[in-house]
Amino acid sequence: MEHNRSTFSILFYLNTSKKKKSGKCPIMGRISVDGESKAFSTGMDILPSEWNAQEGLAIGKSNTPINKQIENYKTELNAHYKTMVEDKGYITAESLKNALRGIGTNRNTLMQEFAELVEEKRKSVGVKIKESTYPVYPNAYKHLKDFLSKKYNVMDIPFGQVDIAFVEAFALYLKLDLRMTPRTVKCNLIPFRTCVTRAKHKGLVRQDPFFDFVSEKIRPKRPWLSNDEIERLMQVHTKHTTWNFTRDMFIFCVFTGITAIDLRNLKHSNIQRQEDGSLWVVLNRQKTGTASYIPLLDIPIQILDRYRDSEFAGEDGRVFKLQHHVCMNWQLKRLAKAAEIDRRLTFHMSCFTFATTVCLTQGVPIETLSQMMGHLSIKTTQIYAEVTRTKINEDMTNLADTISGKYELPNNEGKIYKSGRRNRRFPEREINEDSI
Repeated sequence: MEHNRSTFSILFYLNTSKKKKSGKCPIMGRISVDGESKAFSTGMDILPSEWNAQEGLAIGKSNTPINKQIENYKTELNAHYKTMVEDKGYITAESLKNALRGIGTNRNTLMQEFAELVEEKRKSVGVKIKESTYPVYPNAYKHLKDFLSKKYNVMDIPFGQVDIAFVEAFALYLKLDLRMTPRTVKCNLIPFRTCVTRAKHKGLVRQDPFFDFVSEKIRPKRPWLSNDEIERLMQVHTKHTTWNFTRDMFIFCVFTGITAIDLRNLKHSNIQRQEDGSLWVVLNRQKTGTASYIPLLDIPIQILDRYRDSEFAGEDGRVFKLQHHVCMNWQLKRLAKAAEIDRRLTFHMSCFTFATTVCLTQGVPIETLSQMMGHLSIKTTQIYAEVTRTKINEDMTNLADTISGKYELPNNEGKIYKSGRRNRRFPEREINEDSI
């Protein structure tokens, strides 16, 4: 395969503007690629009378070492040029000059850059990323390393071989070989894409292989509880106080839309009384950083009073002292069984229930819901808050009451079917069959 599509040349000349006291001038090299030139110093000098400007070489047997060094430069630059064209698919005069100086020659492989990215993210935990986010990067690194080993029988490849076909092959490997869901595939492709973007900024790759890549569209399913299931769960009472507390925390989130992490960090200062006497939760969402304003209903207010001075009261200004989310989900699984809820109950389901069952089904506008949930875009709210059949039925019932009597359908004999309270007869229109 022919990779060389650039005009590449090397020229050696004397820099007569920097003549030394001995009369010698420095020997310089000039790399030219596609009209771009970069000069470099050879570290050698010679008398102008001993230099052949036309051939770019020294004259005389005494200057043979200089000519050998010039040939070494040419050989090395040609080797770098060939390697870079094969690995990257493109070359610049600047990158050739850097290669000659030993800069960037050992940092042009995929797994080397990915390993550096993983280490960078590890050091960023608690500063730029959360601790829960970090494991995504080493996991993606491991999957990509296994992919190279199993599919290509190599441990690493140059960035020049990372193209859209490689990206698609890796995505297919994650889906078919590892049986990952579309969401998990996307989760592993994001660190890989970050690695490629990082390398692009360093000049290791010229074109983004993800530019034309289209990932499989994810259609998220957000499970929620119905009103009947909420009531049954509220009625469940166990002999374990911690289980009862977990149940109440879940119900608190069902009627406020607060996530588990926001509930864990909820402070008394976030619960504010308004001028009209109502209590509101005012906080910045952990996930988006946006402000959220939630008026408290009667149920969450009762839960606040129930645990105000209990063993589950929080410390350092926090309202509650929650267990680990794994323990709470384990307890919710058993609480759901006691409430005869035939599905896997997780704490995060409370947010979906708030959006769908508590708010949208009860007629709360989606714009208001979006503000309460602290979403950056109303499109996010539309994903969380699915419209249930109950809501559709209620809306169409209201529509039927609104338009009752406004429309009347005549039969084929011209008689009017009465609809609702109104009974207006419109004059019949004769239709010219020829115009149909």
